[in-house]
Amino acid sequence: MTTATIAPPTEAASSRRWWALVTVGLAQLMVVLDATVVNIALPSAQADLGFSDGNRQWVITAYSLAFASLLLLGGRISDLIGRKRTFIVALVGFALASALGGAAQNFGSLVGARALQGVFGALLAPTALAVLTTTFTIPRERSRAFGVFGAVAAAGGAIGLLLGGVLTETLSWRWTLYINAFIAVIAVVGALVFIETHVRTGPRPKLDVPGTLLVSGALFTLVYGFSNAETDGWSSVWTWGMLVVSAVLFTGFVLWQRRASHPLLPLGIILQRNRGAAYLSVLIAATGMFGVFLFVTYYLQGTLGYSPIKTGLAFLPMVVGLAIAAQLSTNIWVPRFGPKIVVPIGLTLGGLAMVALTRLGVHSTYASDLLGPLVVLGLAMGTTMPAAMQTATLGVERHFAGVASAMVNTSQQVGGSIGTALLNTLAATAATNYLASHGPVTPGSAAEAAVHSYATAYAWGAGFFFAGAVMAALLFRRRPATDTVADPAVAPAGEPVPVVAH
Repeated sequence: MTTATIAPPTEAASSRRWWALVTVGLAQLMVVLDATVVNIALPSAQADLGFSDGNRQWVITAYSLAFASLLLLGGRISDLIGRKRTFIVALVGFALASALGGAAQNFGSLVGARALQGVFGALLAPTALAVLTTTFTIPRERSRAFGVFGAVAAAGGAIGLLLGGVLTETLSWRWTLYINAFIAVIAVVGALVFIETHVRTGPRPKLDVPGTLLVSGALFTLVYGFSNAETDGWSSVWTWGMLVVSAVLFTGFVLWQRRASHPLLPLGIILQRNRGAAYLSVLIAATGMFGVFLFVTYYLQGTLGYSPIKTGLAFLPMVVGLAIAAQLSTNIWVPRFGPKIVVPIGLTLGGLAMVALTRLGVHSTYASDLLGPLVVLGLAMGTTMPAAMQTATLGVERHFAGVASAMVNTSQQVGGSIGTALLNTLAATAATNYLASHGPVTPGSAAEAAVHSYATAYAWGAGFFFAGAVMAALLFRRRPATDTVADPAVAPAGEPVPVVAH
C-alpha cells in the first residue's frame, strides 16, 4: 500500500467525468425503463403475435428472472475483467437482444429475446453504477453525480410508461424494443471516449463458481416464486416450493462465502451497518414504488379512461418532483444531516403519499385528487433512492465496486418482484371479497371493486414505507461510518488516500 495525493482536477478531466455520467445515465435509463416500457406495448404485441393471456406474463417474467438471478455475477465480472470493457460488451449485447425482440415473429422468439435482454442487463446495470462509483472520487462531485444517477434510476419506470405509450401509439410495439439500439449506440460512443480504462496489476482473483451458482439459483427461485404467486396464488405448491428452495440456497451461499478464498460477495460489504441499511432501504422503496406504477396505471387507464400517452404524461409531475428532491438530497441534505435523517424522512413521505392514494374513488379527478400524492411520492423517491444508493457504494474498495453495486440493483429488483406479487395478490383478494359482499356484479360494482382493490394495495404499500422508515432510523448510524477503506472515493480532495494496486 502506498500513499498518493489527489490533485485538483483539470477542467478537461472534470468535463470528461460529467460526460461519463451522461453515458452511464443513458445505460441506466435503458435498463430501468425496459422493466416498464414493454408493459404498455403488451396488448399490441399479443394481438400481433397471437399468444394467450396466460403466456403474456412471460414477456415480463423472462426479463426479470434472467436480470435478477445474474446481477451479482454481472457485478463481479466487471470487477474481474474491467469495467469499461464489460460496459461496452453489455451495451452491445443489450442492443442486439432488443433488436431481436423487436423483430420477433412468434411468442418463443420474443420471450427468448427478453431473457437475453435480462442477461446483458444484469451485466450492464451493476457495471454502470460501479463506473460512477470509481469515476467520481471528489465528495462534492460524487454527491451531484449520484443525485442525477439516483433520479434516473427512480424515474426510469415512469419514463418507460410514457415512452411505451408514445412509441406504441405512434409507431409500433416493436419500437419499444428497437429504441434501445439507438440509445446503446450513443452510450457505446460515450464509453469509448469518456470512460477511463484502468489497468489491473498484480494477481487476478478467481471467480467464485460455487458461490455464483448458489446465489444465482437462490435469486432465480426467489423471483420465480413471487412471480408464480402473482399468477397462481399463494396456495400454489410451486410458489412455496420455489421460495423454500431459495431460502436453502441463500443459506448455503452465506455459509460458503464465509469459507471461500475468493468470495463472490464478501460478507463484510453487506454487514457494514450503513451499507446494509441502505440495501434494505432500496428494497423497501422499490417494493412500494413498483406497486404505485402498476396500480396507478390501472386506475388511470381503467377507471379514468386515459390513453397510454396520457397515462405516461400523468406521471411527469412525479418525475419532476423526484428530480428536484434527488439533487437536494445528495447535495445538501445527506452531507448536512446524514442518511439516518434523510432516508427515514423520504420513506415517511412515501407512506403519506400512499395513504393519500387510498382516498381515490371512481369519480375522483386527476387535478384535485391524484396530482398531489404523485408529486409527494416523487419527492419521497428522490429523497430516498439517491441517498441510499450513494451510501450503499460509499467506502467500498475499488476492486469490489462492481459486486457492491450489483447488490443495489438486486435489492431494487427483488423489492419490485416482492411488491408486485404481494400487492397484486392482496388487490385481487380485496376485489373478490368486495364483489361477494355487494350483490350482483354490475359495471358499476365492478368499477367500485377495482378502485377498492387499488386502495387495499396502497394501504399495504404505505405500511411497507412506514416500516422501512422505522428500520432506517434504527439501523443507519448517526454520523458517517469511519471504516478504513482503500478507496479514494471516500477521501476529501487534497488529502492523501491509500491506493491499492489491483
